[in-house]
Amino acid sequence: MLHSAAQAYQNNQVTTATPAELTLMLYNGALRFIKQAKAAMDGRQVEQAHQYCIRVQEILYELMSTLNRDYPIADDFLKMYEYMLRRTIEANVKKDASILAEVEDLFVQFRDTWKEAMTLAKQQG
Repeated sequence: MLHSAAQAYQNNQVTTATPAELTLMLYNGALRFIKQAKAAMDGRQVEQAHQYCIRVQEILYELMSTLNRDYPIADDFLKMYEYMLRRTIEANVKKDASILAEVEDLFVQFRDTWKEAMTLAKQQG
């Protein structure tokens, strides 16, 4: 019962979120899965580590597919997301948590910058 209530709450959050909030959710989700993948790697839980890395990859694919290519900065975002994707795949293949730590740092920078942009947009709009 508690699980289904939490799932319903989460579904409601996603369906009512703005595009900016959805992007923030993706960044936070990727960070959560990276932490879980690193813990699984440290615990030698190979299959779990793989599954969490796949989730990070799926988030990166989603971020890439939702870029608005009308803006030149989208090309820079795409290059960074592609780099992060390659590194996540490499970390998954090698089961190397230090590579994931690099990707995690990049996600933190994206997330923090995105949160700041959202705050500025609210103040101006």
